Amino acid sequence: MTVINESEAEERAYVETLLGKLRQAIEQMNEGISSSYREIIEAKKYVWENIGQLDPAERAANRIEIGLSIDAGEKSKDNLRKLYKLEQSPFFGRIDFRRDGESKPEPYYIGIHSFSEGDNQTNLIYDWRSPVASLFYDFGIERASFQAPEGRIKGEITLKRQYKIKDGALDYMIETSLNINDDVLQKELSGNTDEKMKNIVATIQKEQNAIIRNETSKELIIQGVAGSGKTSVALHRIAFLLYKYKGSLSSKNILILSPNKVFSDYISGVLPELGEENMLETEFEDLAAGELAGICPFQTFHQQVAELTEHNDDGARERIRFKAATDFVKKMESFIAYADQAFFSPEDIVVDPFFISKEEVKIGYESLDRMPLKPRLDKLAAQLSAQCRNSDGDKPDPSSAKKIKTAVKKMFRYSGLLPLYRELYNYLGRPELFKYSVPKTKTVEYCDVFPLVYLKHYFEGLTPYEFVKHLLVDEMQDYSLIQYAVLSILFTCKKTILGDASQSVNPYSSSSLPEISGMFPGAETVELNKSYRSTLEITNFAKKVKPNDTLIPVERHGEEPQILKCLDASEQLLRIGELLDDFFASEHHSMGILCKTMKQAKDLYDHLKIDRQAVYLLDFKSIRFHEGVIITSAHLAKGLEFDRVLVPFADDETYNSELDQSLLYIACTRAMHQLKLTYSGNPSPFI
Repeated sequence: MTVINESEAEERAYVETLLGKLRQAIEQMNEGISSSYREIIEAKKYVWENIGQLDPAERAANRIEIGLSIDAGEKSKDNLRKLYKLEQSPFFGRIDFRRDGESKPEPYYIGIHSFSEGDNQTNLIYDWRSPVASLFYDFGIERASFQAPEGRIKGEITLKRQYKIKDGALDYMIETSLNINDDVLQKELSGNTDEKMKNIVATIQKEQNAIIRNETSKELIIQGVAGSGKTSVALHRIAFLLYKYKGSLSSKNILILSPNKVFSDYISGVLPELGEENMLETEFEDLAAGELAGICPFQTFHQQVAELTEHNDDGARERIRFKAATDFVKKMESFIAYADQAFFSPEDIVVDPFFISKEEVKIGYESLDRMPLKPRLDKLAAQLSAQCRNSDGDKPDPSSAKKIKTAVKKMFRYSGLLPLYRELYNYLGRPELFKYSVPKTKTVEYCDVFPLVYLKHYFEGLTPYEFVKHLLVDEMQDYSLIQYAVLSILFTCKKTILGDASQSVNPYSSSSLPEISGMFPGAETVELNKSYRSTLEITNFAKKVKPNDTLIPVERHGEEPQILKCLDASEQLLRIGELLDDFFASEHHSMGILCKTMKQAKDLYDHLKIDRQAVYLLDFKSIRFHEGVIITSAHLAKGLEFDRVLVPFADDETYNSELDQSLLYIACTRAMHQLKLTYSGNPSPFI
């Protein structure tokens, strides 16, 4: 490639040249898709009209040919979508790289997708995930290298530029000798929020790029402060892996465990924007529901958080803490080893005319110790029946074999998972630690759900999700170690695990980075400490709410957060209404009114929604994220961001505990440009 384009005018002209080539490619592809569509219709028509004359082999061949044509058409439509995306913004970066041993540098334009022309497929734009594109993210004007399929390529970057191209027009161009230029980053961060999370390909930082392109870690654990872009980085990592391993990895092999369905909707635009299909999505509770179906109903995580925020129950906190402790998995293992011996009582089996001694039963039981209990008992009964003979040398008939199986099963004290689980707490000398959330329906508390699933692995066995080749776990701090123990059984694939220890919505069961790392020996851990979301003023305020010495804010300034004192509840509601109207008159797109509890949020929504458009309640049943005003709890706002945030009822009665401090910190760190808090009475000690 010989393009040089030294001046901005030449770059603008080059954008126009590229747009011409892209539009030509779009036109050709549209013609090809239309032609293919007509051919498919004709082929289907031919098969239909001649179905009686075609033999089975011809019919099969025609079906295969039509199927292949449809697949090719879908691929062309996918490529067409990428071309339309490039037409809006062909590239965002350029590096000129002179390889060692060569006299002249070669320019490389970096875009969201690749684009080539001619019979020799000359690359005009390189995909941001391509090996050479790593130079753009990792180096300034200096000696540099990148890992190519043929080995490490060394050389020197002689020029580096960043661009903003919108709707096919060059908005600005910046020449830099550094990594991603701060001016470009500031421009991007100063913009307003969108309805969906955006891609960050134009502003990926060096430390983020290292995470995205990590191919070697079986488990990669990312601790990222609020606003560090950890979720976005993880999604870009998935996009990179799909690009790198296109032949062996697809979006159908990747699963994300997300905190709720609104968050899933919020992030759902990133992968399609990067040219990839969205991955499969589920919640921890969905996994549990599948495993405990028919065994017991259970309280949800959201219900547990609601109970903790709305009621002061020391007993509930103690039960949660105990089952989330570091040594609880070991206590369960100890109980399983004990139960395996103590609750199985071998006996002589007499099914006339067959006799099996308890010694034979005991030896058989111990020889199958690697199996889950119920299949083990079935296998033991089958083996005993197969080996058993009467005095005439005959094997047991089906009726006798069934009686032997019944006798073997009765030798284990517990026939159900739930009674066995309750026995765990008798074994530990703490029977008071098991309590039904709803006794009438035997609904177990959320803190018992995953210990039950873990015990089920011993009792019945768990089947791993073998089709999942990569698991993405978000909000890692909200999951207990017993949940990670279950994950290790259900998912033996590679994992990306991310979260922030400072943002737990339930500090009584939260897990720290060292604890999670301990569950995955050999895991690689990385920390993202720079926060890009909020202004410096908002970040400094949030650090006073909950100190975090590791958080490094980006130097972006805005207005100081305001704490607004109100005389009483009525004045506070009036003030909230005024702030709402001020938002609607502004250029901002989103505002979060973040309460401590969902009850507060629902009551406030009922008061504010009258005569106002674009005011939405986000609750546990919600599945979509909207622009406008979102009223919700701090718990459900995790992972989201807003141009403005209002935290109402920030008084000392509402926010005073360790849990309250975390929730208040989460609420404040959702704000990008403006943060205000209102209260009546006395302010929370955290502000």
